[in-house]
Amino acid sequence: MTGDAPSSSPVAPPRFVADAVLKRDAFSETVSGHDAADPAHKLALRRLDGLPAYSRWLARWLAAREARALAAVSGIAGTPTFLHFDGTGLLRDWTEGRPLQHARPADAAWYRDARRLLREMRRRGVTHNDLAKPQNWLATPDGRAAVIDFQLAHLHRRRGRWYRLCAYEDLRHLMKMKRRYARAQMTPLELRLAAERSAPSRLWRATGKRAYIFVTRRLIHWSDNEGAGDRLGDEGPALHAELLAHPRIHDAAIATYPRPGGGAGLYGFAETDLSAADLRRLLPRTRIEHLQPVARLPRDAAGAPRHDLLGLIAANRIDEIAALAERDPALSAELAPILATRSNLTDRDRA
Repeated sequence: MTGDAPSSSPVAPPRFVADAVLKRDAFSETVSGHDAADPAHKLALRRLDGLPAYSRWLARWLAAREARALAAVSGIAGTPTFLHFDGTGLLRDWTEGRPLQHARPADAAWYRDARRLLREMRRRGVTHNDLAKPQNWLATPDGRAAVIDFQLAHLHRRRGRWYRLCAYEDLRHLMKMKRRYARAQMTPLELRLAAERSAPSRLWRATGKRAYIFVTRRLIHWSDNEGAGDRLGDEGPALHAELLAHPRIHDAAIATYPRPGGGAGLYGFAETDLSAADLRRLLPRTRIEHLQPVARLPRDAAGAPRHDLLGLIAANRIDEIAALAERDPALSAELAPILATRSNLTDRDRA
């Protein structure tokens, strides 16, 4: 199933020690961690074990493609360093940076570096093919561009028409990001490039995308667009009161998060000694999609729940929480048990 994907790095791979689950879907679980022999060496593992039977074969095939692409782009600044692939997991170096939807770079230098990155990938015959998602672009701490998640990437043996079309789409998606976050800096040519889909892209939008949406949202149970309005304002107060009506729930907070298929979901935090299963049995008809019990809600100096932090947890914006925690060790210790048991592990951005 893994084909001729590289099975390992030239040297023995690091021994991975897991720190936190970052996201989970039907095709893998992404876990951050470190090297057992060097805790400062941060790693990322795409785990393939424990997947549902219907997606296992496809997940391994995608991981094999990713391993080949990562091996091909090895050494390019802004791409992950491939370490090991054995059919059950893909190990790479951790890439430090903030996803584009949070970093929102307005500096022209970042977009120049992103174009440099795409050029170097093209020279190696690699196209990414999933750069429409802003979370696959990163702004690194030193202001440079990086890309992650090479599951759909392709190593082209020939530089024919298909290769050129894929490379064009990678560049067009970069221009769309620039149009979203730094439109004032775009040239007329870049604006035209962002708007002009290739013929396969237009065909996909008209045909294949519909099948993709059916599979991802209906068969794999990603959400649809129902309830895309201001759910927190419309439903939040009543749902908050619903939680507090139970004597074993001492306090509660509700946040929103972007649902994978679009629209807003509701995420409830209940300060209680009940388990998650007990909470669901207690509230079987609640409209809160995710309901997480916590021993203690994080609070500000006045004793009010920290809705800013809880909103980041609900949206799975772990990168921003980590940056805050680095500056405040006490906050890191307070949030650790909440992060460890959070239930939203998606990384889908609401465009």
